[in-house]
Amino acid sequence: MRNGKASDWWRGAVIYQIYPRSFMDSNGDGIGDLPGITSRLEHVTSLGVDAIWVSPFFRSPMKDFGYDVADYRQVDPMFGTLEDFDALLARAHSLGLKVMIDQVLSHTSDQHAWFAASRASREGPHADWYVWADPRPDGTPPNNWLSVFGGSAWQWDSRRRQYYLHSFLVAQPDLNFHCPAVQDALLDEVRFWCERGVDGFRFDACNHQFHDAGLRDNPPAAASAIGEVSTVRADNPYAMQRHLYDKSQPENLAFLERLRALLDSYGAVGLGEVGDENAPPVMAQYTERGRRLHLAYSFSLLTTEHSAGHLRRQVQALDDALQRTDGWGCWAVSNHDVPRVSSRWNGNGQADVRRDKLWLALLLSLRGSACIYQGEELGLPEAEVPFERLQDPYGRAFWPEFKGRDGARTPMPWQAEAGNGGFNDGQIEPWLPLYEPHLPLAVDRQSQDPQSMLSFSRELLAWRRRQPLLKSGHLRFLDAPEPFLCLERYDGDEVLQAVFNLSDQRATLRLDKMLVPLAGSPFLGARMDGDLALELPPYGVYMGVPIDAAA
Repeated sequence: MRNGKASDWWRGAVIYQIYPRSFMDSNGDGIGDLPGITSRLEHVTSLGVDAIWVSPFFRSPMKDFGYDVADYRQVDPMFGTLEDFDALLARAHSLGLKVMIDQVLSHTSDQHAWFAASRASREGPHADWYVWADPRPDGTPPNNWLSVFGGSAWQWDSRRRQYYLHSFLVAQPDLNFHCPAVQDALLDEVRFWCERGVDGFRFDACNHQFHDAGLRDNPPAAASAIGEVSTVRADNPYAMQRHLYDKSQPENLAFLERLRALLDSYGAVGLGEVGDENAPPVMAQYTERGRRLHLAYSFSLLTTEHSAGHLRRQVQALDDALQRTDGWGCWAVSNHDVPRVSSRWNGNGQADVRRDKLWLALLLSLRGSACIYQGEELGLPEAEVPFERLQDPYGRAFWPEFKGRDGARTPMPWQAEAGNGGFNDGQIEPWLPLYEPHLPLAVDRQSQDPQSMLSFSRELLAWRRRQPLLKSGHLRFLDAPEPFLCLERYDGDEVLQAVFNLSDQRATLRLDKMLVPLAGSPFLGARMDGDLALELPPYGVYMGVPIDAAA
């Protein structure tokens, strides 16, 4: 057990997200597991990241693949045992890696013992642990709130003759955070893992933890705002509301302060997922001056839009908000919920490792911490999963216009020539099919190629560790025309400038100052002449020190 506040290791840290089902299958049953993760931690260490974030591995009926928790303190047998988790934790620590785990506090599975007790009676000790409401006089739901996965957020329960709230799947009832006993119980669940020695938590959907007690209707969203900075598709009715009352409620701030006090008592770190159409002010509140979460991330860079202007607006909005509250952000360009960035930000439909390198360089240049999703270091494109193999309920509900999240969750390719890409022993087909185009991008093959995405990822992360400004410096953007994005990281008189060419064409940008390249810079191919014209190749990146700052 650790005591005392966490060190600042998380500021500017790079966190590697592991989706257990698809990382490594150690026992050949087709599903990744905790021993499989442990066996591949040397690969993670070779990248030069600071921590791993392990997506849910708790006991669950797997309606949403672990984000529907039936027991917060037990490892689901498909992933292993508590002893397997302890072994993973010990091995990670021996390799110098911090370990963060998912905690899903806003809702549980409908198979959780708490929900079984709550739905059994309106009078029992757990009666108000979930969000129950009477129907309107005509039998319809109590208000117009919608589920992220489509349709009403209310489900009728014939035992209690009431509706219960589910912001996600019907099988994921929302906990009632207005009930003090619920808050106390959830803090105990977090304490259990703190006692076990984890270094931190990624809190799923943490702005969904309170609802408006008056159950007021949400107003409609402006047509221009639908889908603007959300991973929810514009054809999903959820995007058609302003979610003023079903999430991001002010009461959550007091709970987050209780949560922070608990984390601080163990020296653990809290990373919050904020899914909100206006995320920056919420993230700023949630990380304000060390009072609540340590850091938070949003979906701002997980959309399809990726012009230089859009990226600048999204990053600047968050940075401005966080500066006002002394908060801290975390960036990601891919995760288990969205199509992989290699395909999502692919303007011409052709694979291009130069573009993949640019997105990683951009991610690691922003102020804040960064999450790298498994396979991103390989430049994996989004996998095509046929409907008959689709597992994701979100995708099945919106097929064929939306194919769901499975394309980002297919197995990691470890060995190009091995059965199932080395994900397991090759005897049993994985839970999702291995995507054939991923095999040439396998870890073993890329490790032998100094020009590969994997080699670049290792080189870039090692180089970034030697650049203090990229970890903790302030940020400002410089005006530049499309397709250029130009930013500076600075601290006092120290300045580092980065220029990104977001197009597939060679382009020239005239600068105000000469840029002196930094020692050991992994960015090649740029040319600067005496007239301060910087010529960048397609998807080129250049980082350097303005000459007057270097003098």
